[in-house]
Amino acid sequence: MSDADPEYQITLVSRGMEVTIPCRASEFILQAALDAGIELPYSCLQGWCVTCAGRLLSGEVDQSASLRYYPEDAKAKFTLLCTARPLSDVRVETHKKEAMQKHRVAHKLPVPLG
Repeated sequence: MSDADPEYQITLVSRGMEVTIPCRASEFILQAALDAGIELPYSCLQGWCVTCAGRLLSGEVDQSASLRYYPEDAKAKFTLLCTARPLSDVRVETHKKEAMQKHRVAHKLPVPLG
């Protein structure tokens, strides 16, 4: 790790539990969680299907690797963990697939089936 690839603390909040893991700026949050032995839902690993959706409680992420992520998603604080890289320490509520699907329907955005 170098100054060019800082490490951030990622706090995953789900079902009344919290766990904090390290994640480098170059690393996807989902991969850091899986490497730490934390099971999270995911499917496409491309930022397309919203299975891995979370909601940012604090912090910032880079979603530029996502195939389907919209300004409305960012404004509502949704994140796709499979393609989210931390830009700061992050606190995120996981397991938000259904909430993100409803958000997308309400904003007339594409919603993956399934």
